[in-house]
Amino acid sequence: MWTNFTNRASHLPGKLKRLSNYPTFPSASSILCLQDFGQGSILPQTKRPFDLNWLPHSLCFPFSEKGCRSNCALWKLIDLSHRSGKHFGFNTISRGLAILAEEFASTDVDEYAEDGPDWKVMKSSEEISKKKRTALAEARKFSKLRSRQIKLETEAWEQAAKEYRELLEEMCKKKLAPNLPYVKSLFLGWFEPLRDKIIEEQEVCRDVHCRAPYAPCFNLLPADMIAVITMHKIMSLMMNGDGVGSVLVVTAACHIGEAIEQEAKIQKLLEKTRKKNKREKKKEGMGYDDEVTIEQEHLWKKVTNLIKRKKLPLVRQIVEEQDDSKPWGQDLQAKVGSRLIQLLLESAYIESPVSQSVDGLPDIRPAFRHSMRNVKRDQKKICRRYGIIECDPLVHQGLDRSAKHMVMPYMPMLIPPITWSGYDKGAHLFLPSYIMRTHGCRQQREAFKRTPRNQLQPIFEALDTLGNTKWQINKEVLKVVDSIWSSGGRLADLVDREDIPLPEKPSTDDKDEIKKWKWSLHSAKKKNNEMHSQRCDVELKLSVARKMKEEEGFYYPHNLDFRGRAYPMHPYLNHLGSDLCRGILEFAEGRPLGTSGLRWLKIHLANLYAGGVDKLSLDGRIAFSENHLEDVIDSAERPLEGRRWWLSAEDPFQCLAVCKVLAEAIRNPSPGSTISHLPVHQDGSCNGLQHYAALGRDKLGAISVNLVNGEKPADVYSEIAARVLEIMLRDADKDPAIYPNALLAKLLVGQVDRKLVKQTVMTSVYGVTYIGAREQIHRRLKERELIADDRELFRASCYAARITLTALEEMFQAARAIMNWLGDCAKLIASENQPVRWTTPLGLPVVQPYRRVGRHIIKTSLQVLSLQRQTEKIMVKRQRTAFPPNFVHSLDGSHMMMTAVACKKARLSFAGVHDSYWTHACDVDQMNRILREKFVELYETPILENLLESYQRSFPSLSFPPLPERGDFDIKDVLHSTYFFN
Repeated sequence: MWTNFTNRASHLPGKLKRLSNYPTFPSASSILCLQDFGQGSILPQTKRPFDLNWLPHSLCFPFSEKGCRSNCALWKLIDLSHRSGKHFGFNTISRGLAILAEEFASTDVDEYAEDGPDWKVMKSSEEISKKKRTALAEARKFSKLRSRQIKLETEAWEQAAKEYRELLEEMCKKKLAPNLPYVKSLFLGWFEPLRDKIIEEQEVCRDVHCRAPYAPCFNLLPADMIAVITMHKIMSLMMNGDGVGSVLVVTAACHIGEAIEQEAKIQKLLEKTRKKNKREKKKEGMGYDDEVTIEQEHLWKKVTNLIKRKKLPLVRQIVEEQDDSKPWGQDLQAKVGSRLIQLLLESAYIESPVSQSVDGLPDIRPAFRHSMRNVKRDQKKICRRYGIIECDPLVHQGLDRSAKHMVMPYMPMLIPPITWSGYDKGAHLFLPSYIMRTHGCRQQREAFKRTPRNQLQPIFEALDTLGNTKWQINKEVLKVVDSIWSSGGRLADLVDREDIPLPEKPSTDDKDEIKKWKWSLHSAKKKNNEMHSQRCDVELKLSVARKMKEEEGFYYPHNLDFRGRAYPMHPYLNHLGSDLCRGILEFAEGRPLGTSGLRWLKIHLANLYAGGVDKLSLDGRIAFSENHLEDVIDSAERPLEGRRWWLSAEDPFQCLAVCKVLAEAIRNPSPGSTISHLPVHQDGSCNGLQHYAALGRDKLGAISVNLVNGEKPADVYSEIAARVLEIMLRDADKDPAIYPNALLAKLLVGQVDRKLVKQTVMTSVYGVTYIGAREQIHRRLKERELIADDRELFRASCYAARITLTALEEMFQAARAIMNWLGDCAKLIASENQPVRWTTPLGLPVVQPYRRVGRHIIKTSLQVLSLQRQTEKIMVKRQRTAFPPNFVHSLDGSHMMMTAVACKKARLSFAGVHDSYWTHACDVDQMNRILREKFVELYETPILENLLESYQRSFPSLSFPPLPERGDFDIKDVLHSTYFFN
């Protein structure tokens, strides 16, 4: 038997060659330290440098500690691996396996003759052969997926340019335009003129006398690739803008310049790793005997060998070490982008349909216009004059149907992301990936890079866990979405695909009527622009879903914002998105429901239906679902032809997805054996207030937000609404002549409910101001259309906001005390012109980025641009008001990442959306236990004491206020709270 195994092991290098294609192959010890080994493994449990979840289980061989000689050659190999820190290639490991097998083979007869019955347990040679074939198939599949992923990251723009070239050739041969979608035909019409303009510009830039600042950058890529990037970027920005088909010149220029730089770096990396022939060497003036050439030859051989073994992180590291080019910087990016925009303006034209022209002659006009316009940005009252690129209305009409033709570099990955190991080391294979979104804050970037790697290891592990969750498209739900969308939308919260008609101008000279018409016209145009933006968003999401629906699975690499909250790097279709996104995404791995899973699926259905049902006890929610089983089955079998019960849910597409699984389970004679891919959510109860209650050990607050067990879930929003109503009823009885708000109280008494105050309560712990609360309540009241007069609506919103904030302060005094203490500390630090810093419980350094913005003027070929740059002057007020919500966000991010790592160790699939944790239905009970344990573990550490101590150590000359008084709430009560997360 062991002779057969010896032969198999000795032939593994050739047959499993592709397995060595993984970027960082593990050491020999990691190959054997797999899940199939029991506690009697021949290898020590320590020193397992890699988690080989990607390795096919069929490569795991069962060994026993018996019979492994102490002088085994493989032990020497493993010992050498540990001492040197090297990770041997697969050939070396295979040789080690063969040696090990030979060692076992020599003991087959003598030492195990009497152990015959034990060998019956071992797998037969046929089973091993079957596993071997499975391993080979999985290795080939992984290699193919990896090759596709490399192409997706490195050849996206090149493939688009190639497609346009081929279409142009087809047009020339057949002397007719191919039947293309509208926007793609526009791209094709602009491609050749723009490419020719760029070629001309490249010729000018090659001239030694050319002094254009962008000249060195214009020849780093082929002209056709630059043309495609420019076209797609400008159209993508107009789709993602404010919905009016325009974009600021400074925004467009910086984005286009950044995309060109990024692609140039990728192409340079690929060129550096390409082996050159003798003619190319001669052309570049390389000799054959100088030291530089020998060194370069050695480097090329090393890089080529690494590429063959697909060790791309090492390739990237070598190239970065050899790359002496400096980053372009924002100035140069803006100048390159501005020149390309100018060339696009000069070459892109559009022809309106002949039927629209009176004389039948073609109406050819520029596709884009450059103009100056007063723009109010970031909800500021002050308007500034900005350069605008605006597309023609005919181009604008096709924007919402063009998403499928856009190049999206950062797509979901087909293979697990590279594990994070540094600030810019991890996630994608070639595309630039950064672990933190610093938004240009140099201090935050430097703080992260200075932090020891072992301190950041929990952060890396958590992000890797989130990134390794495998997803797939729910094809049944996507089919329903496509059907609704192709029929014009308007169902399940999908936007109407048609604009609302504009009101006709009245045939009167009455000023009031004209004024009313102008207001109605403005409102209709604004509504149409909003709907257009929503249609573009839906198209982008559905475009990604259609591209990924045939994939067996895909992955979302994650990174952090500066506070430590995790986000998927792909921006369009991800589980942080809307009900549409969540409805068409599911886990790629399916698991049987079991009795527990079936119960949680019914609870999940009630939670998604909402409308007050989600505030019932768990038994009440189960009863609701069981009372609607006929509606569930009807929704699953005839979603659009039946009673459409699922459309009345608050989250209709997610509700439909649950209906389909639940209906399948009902039809199954053994419901618990039904395989479910659906993630079931467990959401925190006003999670920000939960963290404040835990920080302050506030018992009353803890009861209000379900940190303490109860028969049914406490609803803090309803409690606040009841308190607001109580205050308003008291005010309504007062004399309006003495107390003017009495009239407003009478007006609002009938409108106070949970929904009116929910957003304000939710954001109160994140620093919502009176103005913010007023705007939130104003939107809710306007939706109800019960107060027609705008002035009266504004006054009512002001009054309701003040009462709501008063009720919040009364109910959550401990939370307010902690918020005030955090704000006071931040004010002291910021007054020293220092940013507020802290370290999260997981070891992540956080630096608040709020500094005064300066303006930097640069001249481009298109216009003078004003670029923003952070100065060294700290914004004291912003640092103070932002610190409490940012600090709490860093705590909820820590809790989520601690839970993610623990779930991974428990072998659960896990996804997180800040304060909403997802896993399979059958694993909800286990995840609930884990997330409660991690919350208790988080708050058993003296978080506020550690924060104060760090500030006193960093600023010894400042006198910080004492910590606010804490209550007597026992944090371990959370372990027994049913509705803490539910």
